[in-house]
Amino acid sequence: MRAGGLKGVWLFRVLGVLLIVLAIAYPVCVGVTGDGWWIEAGLIAALLLLWTAYESLVKPVNTVAIGMDLLKEQDYSSRMSPVGQRDADKIVGLFNDLMARLKVERLKVREQNHFLDLLIEASPMGILSYGFSDKIVMCNSMARKILGEDPVGKTMAQLNSPLAKVFLPLRRDESATVRLSDTMVYRCSHLSFMDQGYARPFLLIESLTDEVRKAERAAYEKVIRVMGHEVNNSMASIRSLLDLLDDIRPWGDDEDLTNAVEGCAHRAEALSSFISAYSKVVKIPPLRTSLMTVAEFMAPITGFLVGMAKKQGVTLDVSVTADADYTRVAIDTELLEQAIINIVKNAIESIRERGEDAVGHIDVSVKAPAGITVTDNGPGISEQASASLFTPFFSTKPSGQGLGLMFVAEILTRHKASFSLVTSTEDSLTRFTINFPPSY
Repeated sequence: MRAGGLKGVWLFRVLGVLLIVLAIAYPVCVGVTGDGWWIEAGLIAALLLLWTAYESLVKPVNTVAIGMDLLKEQDYSSRMSPVGQRDADKIVGLFNDLMARLKVERLKVREQNHFLDLLIEASPMGILSYGFSDKIVMCNSMARKILGEDPVGKTMAQLNSPLAKVFLPLRRDESATVRLSDTMVYRCSHLSFMDQGYARPFLLIESLTDEVRKAERAAYEKVIRVMGHEVNNSMASIRSLLDLLDDIRPWGDDEDLTNAVEGCAHRAEALSSFISAYSKVVKIPPLRTSLMTVAEFMAPITGFLVGMAKKQGVTLDVSVTADADYTRVAIDTELLEQAIINIVKNAIESIRERGEDAVGHIDVSVKAPAGITVTDNGPGISEQASASLFTPFFSTKPSGQGLGLMFVAEILTRHKASFSLVTSTEDSLTRFTINFPPSY
C-alpha cells in the first residue's frame, strides 16, 4: 500500500505516543503508591481506546483516502494491501478489482488508439482533422503527399495546393470531385466526428485517378474501334467507287464534275487518316525500356527539337543541371521521343497563337533526379481549360482532335511518371513538368 492518507492519522499517533510516555513516566515521577494506581490504569485504558478508535475508524478512512489518491493520479498498476479490518478489507478488495479492470480497459483503449493511428497513417486516402479552431491539427502522410506540403498548424486558406480551393466552399457532409491539371482526379469529402461532445470536422481526399483513367480508356477505345470499323468500311467502298468514276469518266471532259470527284476522294482519304490517328492512340505498343539517364535520352533529339522550333521562328534552349546525369530511368526511347516532340510541338503552336510577330521562346530543362520541364511563353491555359486537359477528345484549338495530350498522357502513364501542365500566375509562363520514378 502506498504511503499517504489523512492528516488525522498523525494526530492519533502523536496522542498514542504521549499516553505511552505518561503511562511510563508517571510512576517514576510520583512514586508507586496505592493512591495513584487508578491514574495509571486510566492512562492505559485511554491508550487502548485510542488504539481501538484508530483501527476501527481512522485506518479504514485512511485506506479510502489512499485509494482516492491512486485514482486521481490514474495509477492503475498499484494495489492496496488488506489492513486486517473486515469492512476496510472489503473496500480494499473492491478497489483492487476496480483498478485491475481500469488497467485492462486503459490498455485496450491504448491498443485501439495505436491501431487507429497506424490505420490512418497507412490509409490510401488523405485524412486531415481540424481542431476547435480553423487550423489543421492532424494529417497523415498521404494527405501531405497529395497536398504537396505539411498543412498542420495552418488554415485551409493558407495552403498553396489547388485542392484547398475545392475544400473551402464545401459544407458539412458535402463531397466534390475535381480533376487537376496533372490529370489527377480526387473526391473531397467534408465530414465530422464527435469529440468531447462536440462535432469536429475532418476531411477525406480519395484518389480516383486510376479508376477514372481505366474507365475513360475503356470508353474511348471502344468508341474509336467502332468508329474506325464503320468509317473505314464505308470509306473503302466510297473511295473504290470514286476511283472507278475517275477512271471511266462518264461525264467526259466536264472539269467541274472531275474536280468534284477528286475533292470527294480527297475528303474520303482525309477522313480515313483522321480515324487512323485515333486508332494509333489505342494501338500504342507495349514498352520496350532501357536504363538510361534523362540527360542521355534528351541528347539525340535536342538538335531535332531546336530545328523544329527554328522553322516556326521560335528559339529553343536545352539545359541540364549538374546533378541530373546520375539517376537512371527505365525509358522506351521511341515512345517517349514522340511524347516530347508532341509537347514541344504544342508549345510552338501555342506561341504562334500570339501572332507572327510574337517573340517565342521555349526552354527544355533536364532536372535532378529524373525530370523534364518544357517552358514556353505562349498565351497560357485558362483555368477552365486546365481542368479538362488530358481528357479524351478535348482540345483548346478550334481544329484540334484532342489526340496530342491524350497520346502524351498515355505514354507517360505507362512510364509511371507524374506530370502536370499549368500556367503560372506569377510569371505567366506555361510549364509541362515530368518526373520519372528512378530505377535505382
